[in-house]
Amino acid sequence: MNNKTPGLGRRLASMLYESLVVFAILLIGFLMPQIVFSGFGFSATSQFLWVHVIALLMFYFVWCWLHGGQTLPMKTWKLQVVNANGSPLRPMQAVLRYLAAWPSILFFGVGIFWAVFDRDKQFLHDRIAGSCIITIPPQA
Repeated sequence: MNNKTPGLGRRLASMLYESLVVFAILLIGFLMPQIVFSGFGFSATSQFLWVHVIALLMFYFVWCWLHGGQTLPMKTWKLQVVNANGSPLRPMQAVLRYLAAWPSILFFGVGIFWAVFDRDKQFLHDRIAGSCIITIPPQA
């Protein structure tokens, strides 16, 4: 593959930016409906709320990765997630990457820290899904 693996700092900066986008998505797609539903007297169980959050974010990430391989922050930082051979992600591969990212990040960032020791400098959830993050070359 011709595109190189971006540095860890660049990927972490993109993740920081991504957290702002995720906050906005959760504000609009999660909190606002909950406020409206509670106004009508509907309440949801905590399990349903977690499923709502996970499904909402899965829709966002998987859709972005399958339609160009980039979220907005990834576009800004010129990053793209692709299959290990450089082709676009397959749908189930994108879902696997998303689901593997939860424990990778939530267990004290062990999946992110993994990139320090990985031979290809990839995150653990990329290793599990057979994907990789590449740098997009500047357009001429």
